[in-house]
Amino acid sequence: MQQAFNYNEKESVSERQGKEACSSEGLLLLHCEGERPNRILLVRKLDPPQSWNPRVKNYLCATGFYHVSRIGMIRGSYPLLAVLVERWRPKTHTFVLSVGEVTVTLEDVAHIFGLPIDGEPVSGWTDSSSDFVQSQSMAIFEREPVLSRNSKSYIKFGWVRCIRDEEPLDTEESIRRYIHTYSWGTACLAHLYRALYCASRYDTKEMDDPLNLLFVWTWERMPCISPVSRHILSPAEIPVAMRWSHSDRSTTWLEKTVVTFRHDIDYMQEFEWRPYEGMIIPGDLHGHLDVYDIVAPLLSFECIEWHPADRVMRQFGFAQHPSPCEYQGTFHWTSIAWRFAECSFMTGQFCLGSG
Repeated sequence: MQQAFNYNEKESVSERQGKEACSSEGLLLLHCEGERPNRILLVRKLDPPQSWNPRVKNYLCATGFYHVSRIGMIRGSYPLLAVLVERWRPKTHTFVLSVGEVTVTLEDVAHIFGLPIDGEPVSGWTDSSSDFVQSQSMAIFEREPVLSRNSKSYIKFGWVRCIRDEEPLDTEESIRRYIHTYSWGTACLAHLYRALYCASRYDTKEMDDPLNLLFVWTWERMPCISPVSRHILSPAEIPVAMRWSHSDRSTTWLEKTVVTFRHDIDYMQEFEWRPYEGMIIPGDLHGHLDVYDIVAPLLSFECIEWHPADRVMRQFGFAQHPSPCEYQGTFHWTSIAWRFAECSFMTGQFCLGSG
């Protein structure tokens, strides 16, 4: 059962932190100006990072998950998230700020999470029938799955956890069954765009991840609203998110409200257009950065969103030419057959999501 707690401005920081500790869900209260009613978003939090057998390291590198596996817990700010959602424009996939249009790009994903942004697209044909689910489980886990009571097409996540606990990844054979190489970074960014699109709707009640990507992007790009000065953190390296994990938050920053963050963003004097310059790039990511400024669809199964690199050229060190008022066509495609055919053509043409 989800627990929701209302944060109000009269509560002390300790009271707020106590409520967060007692809840598995964070509460985001969006304060809207004018006559629009306030609305609440339940933010789904990630489980704490889990350790893995050292034998797995080489396979994490092979699949592109080694860098992101080094990131610890990152505590965000719900008032800050509310302000960012207010400034998101679903039709252009950008934030509209006083400095112009900005957004989270593939370059940010590669540096903040260290995920590969070029490779096989995270997509394919799926079969939701009970027979297919059971046959795939037998092929991968060598045992029949425990299906959901509500739908025989879904496997209980608790069953997968039990398999993990009963069969640790400590042998070559147990590890190989999970090895695949895909463009995880493009899938991650597609889901962030989709989450922001859904959160910008007035009737939305909760928001999905990857919110850590958004928070770290904000703190790296907008020093005026970061919880601590970047200069006192450890030197930036890939993954950049690692230096923001477990970082201290001052009482003053924790007490900031939606109104405070609105003011800070609207009147900020500094925006970091090139925060990653001079950073050492690991060898496994060198080739991926060749496509970080591409204008193409980002694909992850039914989630497909446009990468608007042409609207934020200053983030890549180039001059910004006038952008169209908005892109032509549909942004949040849902037709699987049309989407798969269209993206196969587009990704092949732009070399995004291709081997």
